[in-house]
Amino acid sequence: MNVVIDTDVWVAGVRGSGHANGVLRQCLEGRFVPLMGAALLAEYEDLLGRQSIWRGAPLTAAERDAFLDIFLSVCRWTPIYFAWRPNLSDESDNHLMELAVAGQAQYLVTRNVRDLRSGALRFPHISVVTPAQLLKEHA
Repeated sequence: MNVVIDTDVWVAGVRGSGHANGVLRQCLEGRFVPLMGAALLAEYEDLLGRQSIWRGAPLTAAERDAFLDIFLSVCRWTPIYFAWRPNLSDESDNHLMELAVAGQAQYLVTRNVRDLRSGALRFPHISVVTPAQLLKEHA
């Protein structure tokens, strides 16, 4: 099952937070196939460099870098050939929906459900869900 993992879920999962951590674990176990594109990878890498969000995190900077490499090894690289813009009210979120459409994702997993469901264009085959909702639906 193809999924797009928003950066907020990835950071929470790396920090060991509940359901987000469970989603990342299930990706690593092969239950979900995370899709990856250039814009999303750039966001993940940018977040690794922001020390303020990692204060108190259980992993060191080197361990977080290694975890990203491990996570990327289970991702399916998905090029985006068509832009669906403007769609979402927050321009910086449009690439997530474009990745989901390009990779035929069944789920876009985010903690920012409200903004990602507010698009002018609807893609009925893509469910925008929280980590808890995804795990509940696929328990």
